[in-house]
Amino acid sequence: MEALRLEWAGDAPKVRTDDVMARRGLVTVVSSPAGTAAVVGWAGSVGDRAAGAHGLLDVLGRRGAGPSLPTGDYAAVLVCRDRVLLVRDEQARIPLFFRESGGIVNAVSTSARRLGSATELEPRYFCRYLTGNLAQPHTDLTPFAGVHRVLGGEVVELSLSGRLRRRTTGPVRRITGPLAPTADGPALGEAAQELRLALENAVGRRMGATTVCHVSGGTDSTSVALLAARLLAEGRGGRGDLVLLAGCFSRGELAAERPYLDVALEAIRRHTLAAHPVIVDVDDVRDFDDFQHHAGDADEPHAHAFRAPFWSRLHSAAAELGCDALLTGCGADPVVDANPFHLHRLVRTGRLWQMTRQARAWAAGTERGLRDVVRDYVVQPALPVTAARVGALGRGGTVLGGLGAYDRLPWLRRAFARAHGYREASVAESRFAFGRRPEQSLYDAANYMAAPDLLSWHRAPRDGFFLSHPFLDPDVITTMSRVPFAVSFQPGRPKAVLREAMADLLPAPIRGRAVKVPFNDLYARGLRAHGDELIARCRSARHPLITEMFDVETLCRAVREAQLGIGDSYSWDRVNSSLALVVWLERLTSDS
Repeated sequence: MEALRLEWAGDAPKVRTDDVMARRGLVTVVSSPAGTAAVVGWAGSVGDRAAGAHGLLDVLGRRGAGPSLPTGDYAAVLVCRDRVLLVRDEQARIPLFFRESGGIVNAVSTSARRLGSATELEPRYFCRYLTGNLAQPHTDLTPFAGVHRVLGGEVVELSLSGRLRRRTTGPVRRITGPLAPTADGPALGEAAQELRLALENAVGRRMGATTVCHVSGGTDSTSVALLAARLLAEGRGGRGDLVLLAGCFSRGELAAERPYLDVALEAIRRHTLAAHPVIVDVDDVRDFDDFQHHAGDADEPHAHAFRAPFWSRLHSAAAELGCDALLTGCGADPVVDANPFHLHRLVRTGRLWQMTRQARAWAAGTERGLRDVVRDYVVQPALPVTAARVGALGRGGTVLGGLGAYDRLPWLRRAFARAHGYREASVAESRFAFGRRPEQSLYDAANYMAAPDLLSWHRAPRDGFFLSHPFLDPDVITTMSRVPFAVSFQPGRPKAVLREAMADLLPAPIRGRAVKVPFNDLYARGLRAHGDELIARCRSARHPLITEMFDVETLCRAVREAQLGIGDSYSWDRVNSSLALVVWLERLTSDS
């Protein structure tokens, strides 16, 4: 999907934007003495996209300006008097790519597929794609040779003729130090106040003329919707409309969420009666519905395309209401819960007794074994690839048993993996996920974990909005990264700081719940309905890279095991991403 394109006519850069997206306010073009900026998405606030685009141009258009970027969900091309800048915000929701050869960039686009050639693919990309379980692409590599991704928080500087000058990543947000305990004890109250303020600001800057909040009945989405309602009631969220959007199941395991949903909607409407609930019947939705469309039409392989039918149904409902912003609770789990990799920091700093004591408390609070806690949060971050290989030893004759992240997929051919750097890709992916300081890398990787943004991006021209996630706002992440583990971890009370921050707004049944019903039933029903079709699609695949890359029969066996419930969410996600890749490559074959 091409929202904007930059090309050169002679030595002069020319920016072209999509008329439909511009009319819907998804692309903003502004000019000033500093130059011209074409911004896809929003910078600063959803409510005043033009001011945000001008602000971006003012910040980056001046020679010598630092790379500090405003908050938002955007990708932008800035044509200044003496240079061209390609920019993405830290959250990296909106894609941006450039095609380069010999140090010269000859085209820029929000679509990698429009820049690349179906006959010139980059095998190293597929190795990196297959290493982990992250939903969002986060590396320079793309599926197409010669096409590069502008990374989150990066500024790419070009000359006016297109010569690549430099690529600069904005400074990491500095943690000013942990919150200090008060005289009355640990600083839970202070941490809660700071989180409340940061989250409130994050919600406020994302509210538009018609704001839709996805509400599931969980702590996270309900908190976002409550803050949006409170802001509107107090006149701090503009004068827009608020819609409460929920997908409702009346049967199966997920039907147990309905009482919590009803409680959440009632609590939100107490703050503003203008909040309009919209309940969407999703009983007939299953994972893998219309998989050929969701996986095949994506700009690049979409690892979470299997879950797209649920979000697609909600997207359609929001679009019918004229929504210009859809807020979710995505990202709260890794950001506002206690950071378990604090245990790894204790080991690094030689505090083994403290690590053992806190690991025991974590195991008791999460109802897990001490050995499992130490393995996941101490051993695996230190030796992620080795830990994956050791786990694979317990496969017990199955394809999926013991299959976690980073280990070579049993259906990925050894020759392909060796030729195109799968081991190096695994190491690089593990370093991205854990780094030298896993407790900080958790927040960096959280941005790419599970938000369904590739679907949102693909549907944006038709629907007129992008998803946005207040919990992944840089200020929220910075706030939580300062909270001491002793404050955020309270056994039996996950997300303690968030619950304290929202104590005056969250209804008691939601504030006290610790577990939500997972979407396992949706996944199982989807595989029962579509498993044979998925296997047949793999066996009939014609793209030569599929058989070069995969042992198709082993992949089909993995699908059968997933149908039977063998494996776990990690191994199933790796099956899902491989299936999405097969469908995506097949669509390339039919389009070429």
